[in-house]
Amino acid sequence: MNQQPVIEFDHVTKCFGQNTVIPDLSFTIKQGELVTILGSSGSGKTTTLKMINGLITPTSGTVKINSQPLADHNQVDLRRHIGYVVQQIALFPHMSIRDNIAVTPKLLKWAPTEIDKRVNELLDLVQLPSQDYANRWPNELSGGQQQRVGLARALAANPDLVLFDEPLGALDALTRLDLQKEIKQLHTSFLGDKTFFFVTHDLNEALFLGQRVMVMKAGQIEQFATPQEIVQHPASGFVEELLATEERNQELWRKLQ
Repeated sequence: MNQQPVIEFDHVTKCFGQNTVIPDLSFTIKQGELVTILGSSGSGKTTTLKMINGLITPTSGTVKINSQPLADHNQVDLRRHIGYVVQQIALFPHMSIRDNIAVTPKLLKWAPTEIDKRVNELLDLVQLPSQDYANRWPNELSGGQQQRVGLARALAANPDLVLFDEPLGALDALTRLDLQKEIKQLHTSFLGDKTFFFVTHDLNEALFLGQRVMVMKAGQIEQFATPQEIVQHPASGFVEELLATEERNQELWRKLQ
C-alpha cells in the first residue's frame, strides 16, 4: 500500500455564525485506507466530510488533498475526481441507469465507447448486470439497487478518493448488511489504490467496515484507531458508553432467544 497522505487536516476549525462546530481538528488518512467516521447527530462528521471536497470551507486551518492545500485546487475539477455517495441517492429520474452512471465521464469528455465500457464494467461490479439494468429507469429499481447505482456513479471516473455520507442509513437491515459486505469487498478488490472515507452513526457498521475508525463528539476526535483497539482499549468515557450501548443490545437479544 502506498503510504502517501491523501487527506490531511491541520488545526481545522469551522464556525457557523457564533456556533463552533469544529473547534480544532487534525488528522491524516493515507492512500488505500478505508476509514469510517462515527458519531451521533451534531458530532461534526458530515461537516468534516464536506470540507474534504470543498462543499464547506474551513473557518481556519488547512485541509490538504494529495499534499496540496484544498484552496489551491480547482474546486470543480477536484469534485469531478472525488466519488461521492450519499443517503438520498438522487438519481436523475429522466435518465436511464446507463446515463446516470455516465454523467461525470461525459463532463470529462470521455469517448462514447470508453463510457459504454466503463458503465458495463461498473454495473457488473455492483452486481447489476448491464444487460438487465443499463436501460432501466430509476423508479424501476429497489432502494438497495438504486444505492448500488449511486456507488457505480461515484466510481465512474475512477477516482482515487470516495466519500460516503451515511449512504446506507435509509435501507432495510438485510439490504444494509449486504451492501456493507459489498463495499468492504469492493475496497479490498482495488488493492490499495482507492481511499474510502465513510461517515456513519452506526457502531457496528463503523467497526465492520473501517480499517481505522474515527470516533467524534462535539467536533473533536475521541479516538482514531483500529476496530480492535477501540473495542479492547476505549480511549474515553464516551467511547466506553458507545460500546456499552451495543453490549446492552446484545444482552437484550440473548434474553429474547
